[in-house]
Order: sequence, then C-alpha cells, then structure tokens
Amino acid sequence: MREWMDAIVKPAAGPGLELRQVPVPVPGAGEVLIKIHKTAICGTDVHIYNWDPWAAEHITHPPMTIGHEYVGEIAALGDGVTGLAAGQRVSGEGHITCHHCRNCHTGNIQWCRNTTSVGVDRDGAFAEYVCIPETNVILIDEQLDEDVVAFFDAFGNATHTALMWDLVGEDVLITGAGPIGIIAAGVCKYAGARRVIITDLNDYRLELARKMGVDAAVNTGRADLQDVMRREGLVEGFDVGLEMSGSAAAFRQMCSVMRNGGKISLLGLGKGTAEVDMNAIICKGLTLQGIYGRKMDNWHQMSYMVQGGLDLTPVITHRFHYTDFEKGFAAMNSGNSGKVILDWTK
Repeated sequence: MREWMDAIVKPAAGPGLELRQVPVPVPGAGEVLIKIHKTAICGTDVHIYNWDPWAAEHITHPPMTIGHEYVGEIAALGDGVTGLAAGQRVSGEGHITCHHCRNCHTGNIQWCRNTTSVGVDRDGAFAEYVCIPETNVILIDEQLDEDVVAFFDAFGNATHTALMWDLVGEDVLITGAGPIGIIAAGVCKYAGARRVIITDLNDYRLELARKMGVDAAVNTGRADLQDVMRREGLVEGFDVGLEMSGSAAAFRQMCSVMRNGGKISLLGLGKGTAEVDMNAIICKGLTLQGIYGRKMDNWHQMSYMVQGGLDLTPVITHRFHYTDFEKGFAAMNSGNSGKVILDWTK
C-alpha cells in the first residue's frame, strides 16, 4: 500500500501554494530517500509562490512539490546504492547533472548544460520526504546546527561567489544585502578581506549585514558610497566586487568604483537586459565572472568554515512549523527577513 505525506505544493499556474497529502516517493535504482528535518525558504521559492514571469517560464508541470534547501536523514536506499546508510544526516546538491557532457567530464558540473533542479524541474524538499540521486547526497556532520545546514544550498552560492577570488587583504564591495549577500559578507571576512562594504536600499537587511560583521552597510538611497570609501581608507577603489542584487544600477555603480584590474563575481539575476559602460570595463581591465550554483567542493568548505568559527545564525530571522508556511512566505515577501526556517520534525 502506498504511503502518504504532507507537502507544500504549487497546485497550478498562478500565485500561492497549498499544503497537500501526496505519495511518499519510492527510491529507484541509484536513488536515496531522505526524511526532512528542516527546510529554508529561498528567493526561488518566493518567485514560485508569487508566480512572477520567472516562475511562469520555469515551472512547466504543476502540480509539484517545491523547495530545495534542507537537511534531514537517510530513510531508505534504492537498489545499487553503496557507501550510505539509513539514519545518516544529509543534505543534497539541488542541481542534478547529466554526468555525460563536457563540463561534467571535466569536473565543472555547475555548468552542466543538462541540469535539472530539485523543487523546480522535479519534486522538491518542502515535504516530509524527498528523493534524489545518490551522487547528489551530501553527508553532514552531526555536530552542525541543523537550522544553519538547512540553508547550505544558499550558503554554497555565497561561497562560490566570494571564493572565486583571493580575498586576503582585499577590499570587497557587495551590492545587494539579501540573505546570500549577507552570508557572502561573512565568508569574505572569514577568508581575510580587509574591508567589506555592502550596499542596499533595505535598512532591515543592512542591519543584518552589520550583525554579520561588515565594515560598512550603506543605504545608497541616502548615503554617498564614495564618502564611505574615503572614510574606510579605500584609495584606488575596490579590489573585488560581488554583485548579488540583479540591479543594473547597482552593477553600474560597482564598475565605477572598482580599481583598475579589479575582479567581479555576478550572481544576482536581473530583470531583462541591462545597459553597462563597456568602455569603463575595458579601460579598467575588469574581470567579470558569472556564477551559477555551487561547486561540489563548496559543500566541504561550508562545513569547515562553520566548524572553524563562521557564525551564520544572525542571518536566521524567522522559524515556523511547516504548517505555518504562509507566515514564512509573508516574512520573505515583506523584505524584513533573512533566512526563514521551516521545521518538519514536530
């Protein structure tokens, strides 16, 4: 007899989500069934909840269970799975890759051309159980705080973006104080950056960034970034830029304050096209690097940074039981939140 479970489901094309009973997935050959303990709401989940143009383009077969940030334990193994056991604490890499394309063969799975995403292209983790390939299972140290591990997926984006460049002694500008930008600020300070300055228009999130140890949090709607740079002792401009906002205006400002030879990571997805000053990029000799997802090594770096003292708990602002998921999405949509955790253990 098929077992059933609670899941947060996108029922049809349009705004909103529903808590439904759906069948517990059965792991096939090479797959692992994970019992969910905690999940975190991501900006992607908010897009799906609100049913904006991005969601309308990417969620092509509702109804489906959403969610991709989680921690739990192995509940069952499919045929042929080795090296894993029921009861182990795990999370999972949310990008499922083909293992056959050129990038997969050269270890750059973050650029796999055939990627499918948990909670977007297939049923996700906002449920009592999720099923993923064994190759995507990440073992998690039992000593790590599950509330923090729940958003390791987002932490991985921040880690990939920040550690693309050598940060020791460098001055870093982060545009966009969303949760990933704030986490990236913590990574930069942990990795040895001299100054980390973050910009946004949201005072609530700028205050969260201060709690994560940034040297300056600047509301660019009221303050002059150049004045802040002078006060912080930046003479030639920023060495490293992390663009997390997707704002064309923020990116243009970033390019204008980089030193010659500066390096920029681009993670924030924009709305449509953006005009940039190509002459400034060329004449300054700037290096631009697009960032998508995580490298597999980032998962180990995340665990080691937390074990080494990187405290991400200030990023967590709300905790709810999963049956109160509407309150969690309301907090996210308000803009006055960091990471929102949903508890599936009670």
